[in-house]
Amino acid sequence: MRYLNDKNIHELNFDWNNNIKVIADATHSLILNDMAQPIKPYLRYGNNKNRIIAMPAFIGGNINKSGIKWIASFPENINKGIARAHSVIILNEADTGIPVGVINSGAISAIRTASVSGFIIKEFIKQRKSQKVSIGIIGFGPIGQTHLNMCNALLAENIENVFIYDIKGVNKELIPENLKEKVIVVQNWEDAYVDVDIFITCTVSAERYIDKQPKAGSLHLNVSLRDYKPEVFGWFSKAMIVDDWDEVCRENTDIEMFHKTNGLQRENVAQIQTIQKENFFNSLDEDQAIMFNPMGMAIFDIAMADNYLKLALHKNVGVLLDN
Repeated sequence: MRYLNDKNIHELNFDWNNNIKVIADATHSLILNDMAQPIKPYLRYGNNKNRIIAMPAFIGGNINKSGIKWIASFPENINKGIARAHSVIILNEADTGIPVGVINSGAISAIRTASVSGFIIKEFIKQRKSQKVSIGIIGFGPIGQTHLNMCNALLAENIENVFIYDIKGVNKELIPENLKEKVIVVQNWEDAYVDVDIFITCTVSAERYIDKQPKAGSLHLNVSLRDYKPEVFGWFSKAMIVDDWDEVCRENTDIEMFHKTNGLQRENVAQIQTIQKENFFNSLDEDQAIMFNPMGMAIFDIAMADNYLKLALHKNVGVLLDN
């Protein structure tokens, strides 16, 4: 069994196109129902803002692994100089149950999250045949930074501008060198929202605040899930995408709010596995704004962990543990 930590993950090559292919392969297993993924339980105690989530899954195909992610989210950690989220993934051989890897790394979660966003962006760009795009990112912590790096690798010279807003300010040293002339740090969320083609929420906001009309035809990646007010629903109602309805329609997400306040139902949303096969983006009116709401699927975490474990084995990175 091999043990990997954050340092080990960062020693390996962040190939974003390969990472996105991992998500595409996992989505194919989802289409074939060659997977198992029970609803994840939330462990809460003490401060109700805190939670530890268990995410077990099996995924077949060329991945063929089972495993579990155990991820803790303690929002007030940032006031103590500690990362908000910590996660450990255990991987097992699917056919024997033998543990083959332990990955103690928040980087895998960030990579998975940005790769799922990249999968959606790639399909959006391909189906819409978009050329130059402007991007808005709200929140520039680890998830926002990882999304910027992913967009940089995926879209490269097609990026016209990137508008970034963070309530605590933006460390410009974390912006990739080749993007610095294109990145504009703005002073409010509206300036990163109203006129962009791709908008990404990466916050830990306790209250919803987005209440303005989106740009016509824009793609919104609602990664942080609790930023949009009910009044925006009408602009997105015909183009809502989720990764898993049962997972995302709970825990005070925007989808649950739209369900309770605006009557959004399961049959009104598109599932992530339909995006490719149904040519989803081209089926919409050109001016229709689109919102993707990913609660986070355990099969994607297992697939990404397996990808980095294989890279680590190939490059002899990490620590080999005795049985």
